[in-house]
Amino acid sequence: MRSQSAIFVDAGYLMAAAATRVTGSSLRRGIKVDYAGLVSELIALVEERAGLPVLRVYWYDAGKNGAAEPEHEKVAVLPKVKLRLGHVGVVGEQKGVDLRIGLDMVGHSRNHAVDVIYLLSGDGDLTEAVEEAQAQGVQVFVLAVPTESGEPHGVSGYLTKAADGVEVLEGSILETTVTKAAAQPRLLADGLAARAARPPSPLDLARRAAPMQETASITAYSGGGGVQPYIAPTYQHDSAEVEQAIIDVVGKAYRAWSATATSEQRKELREGRPTIPRELDRALLVDLSDALGDYYLSDEIRVKLRAQLWVAVDGEDRRIIQ
Repeated sequence: MRSQSAIFVDAGYLMAAAATRVTGSSLRRGIKVDYAGLVSELIALVEERAGLPVLRVYWYDAGKNGAAEPEHEKVAVLPKVKLRLGHVGVVGEQKGVDLRIGLDMVGHSRNHAVDVIYLLSGDGDLTEAVEEAQAQGVQVFVLAVPTESGEPHGVSGYLTKAADGVEVLEGSILETTVTKAAAQPRLLADGLAARAARPPSPLDLARRAAPMQETASITAYSGGGGVQPYIAPTYQHDSAEVEQAIIDVVGKAYRAWSATATSEQRKELREGRPTIPRELDRALLVDLSDALGDYYLSDEIRVKLRAQLWVAVDGEDRRIIQ
């Protein structure tokens, strides 16, 4: 049987990590992707490194109700690409994606369809699937998105230990295929509408002024982190460090969101206050977790993080009006 390789792409990891590299935030809407160019570069890279032809690129992502969205359709029609979709959960998290990846990896290994697998993901939940594929005689390498310093971005420690090796994408591939999304025009009407929005409530002001306290911690997200998730019972970071991290994270995430938001979306954000759009809220949590290297954020930190977003929104409104 002819020796072949395969590429398994966790699109949630790839897009979030690429967005972080390009815009400073994991918010996917902040980037524009040349999918044809990216897939072509991935195939060429893996064939060169593995020394084997690529059977297929398996692209895993999540869609609303498991249905393909316009961006997914662009991927589905590409040669040698198989689109596999999970669904989006109630708080914007991917559901069923890691299960699909794991089942397909094990299935290909048991059927002797491939000899080498390149897994573009950082999700520690895939560790057992990697080990099962290896037990069937298949080599599994993790292919990671590089940080600005060239290190693997957000790869679980367990996944790193289980894989036959961790390699990074060439930065030039992302530089030519992933760019900042085109900015939407900002209208004076956006700022004028903001004047009609309700002023901060006493609760909002209290949250902004509240000092950091030690509280029980809650998971921001699991899997795909640079540090394997653990249970942190108390708040462990220096208050000044966290305050600055929150300011930096909110600034980058909100700029990425606002640059691509329509006038209607910005209006909905302000009128829906204090509710934060699901995609933006999740990006804030993920980005702060990455910044702190801690994937369990306390209630107190979450409150301050979200309060800082409204500080950024109000600041933008004042600039538009002026």
